[in-house]
Amino acid sequence: MSEQVHNRLAVVRAERKVSRQALADALGVHYQTIGYIERGQYNPSLDLALKAARYFGLPVEALFSLEPFQPLTEEVYGVNGRKK
Repeated sequence: MSEQVHNRLAVVRAERKVSRQALADALGVHYQTIGYIERGQYNPSLDLALKAARYFGLPVEALFSLEPFQPLTEEVYGVNGRKK
């Protein structure tokens, strides 16, 4: 079994107000595939991960990682709650 790929797809999609269906259509996959990826039930292919990154205009490592992402509040405000 392959290693889990962590992602921020749901967060970015919600932030950009993009539906699962709209993203799926743009990437050429079924909308359920987007849900499976977001829930960590399916690891995207490299091709699909790169297409998603291009769609959002982000580097692929901003969306996908082999390590769990820190909560965004920690990244923005730091562990102690003060803005960086």
